[in-house]
Amino acid sequence: MIELILKQRVDKLGQMGEVVKVRPGYARNFLLPLGKAIRASQENLAQFEQQRAQLEAENLKRREEAERVAERVAGLSVVIIRQAGESGGLYGSVSPRDIADAAKEAGLTVNRSQVLLEQPIKTLGITTVRVELHPEVHLPIAVNVARSVEEAERQARGEELVREEEPTLEEELRAEIGAAMDDR
Repeated sequence: MIELILKQRVDKLGQMGEVVKVRPGYARNFLLPLGKAIRASQENLAQFEQQRAQLEAENLKRREEAERVAERVAGLSVVIIRQAGESGGLYGSVSPRDIADAAKEAGLTVNRSQVLLEQPIKTLGITTVRVELHPEVHLPIAVNVARSVEEAERQARGEELVREEEPTLEEELRAEIGAAMDDR
């Protein structure tokens, strides 16, 4: 484990100024290269304490700016057109990059790392996705995945689009056998 001083709030880890222990790979590949933390040493701790007021002021400024952007685009909804099967399953999935591109077209410039997806979107419908504008400011975006623009408009109005699947050959045979058994 490596000790680091956080230069900004990191989800599920800690607040600015906290000394935390993390695995070496997380520190080396994520926190240090992105400037979210510095190695914990006496010199770095003293330097951080000198710069703390400046860092907190910069963080507050970025947070307020992110909050203004979030207020301006509150209720944002994007439409993504994809091919899908009759049951509503997509041929592929919708990724954070797709959502970031659609949001950019709708007037919100974000990069794919700011789009927080729990798991890829693999079905038609409307899904709410969180976008991290700042470590402390998250914006919900409605992602409407449809086969066409007309279908997206119908989904937005709340109409159910996914058709029930056709019965499989096995299910049809079971039904016929059941009917034959009942006739006896």
